[in-house]
Amino acid sequence: MKKFIIAIEETVVQEFEVWAEESCEALNIAEEKYKKGEFILDKDEVEFRQMASVGDEPTEWIEF
Repeated sequence: MKKFIIAIEETVVQEFEVWAEESCEALNIAEEKYKKGEFILDKDEVEFRQMASVGDEPTEWIEF
């Protein structure tokens, strides 16, 4: 048996309402709220996941 290192990546998507004058301001507000822990993404909202072997025998990413 050999040991393999497998990387798993998930993309979680969730929508939040932000009130602002412009979209760039809304993005800044959202980033600040995310960093403060006010916007928390729900793990049940996973939209995409993929995995790959990243060790001595690397593979392409595959969706699962």
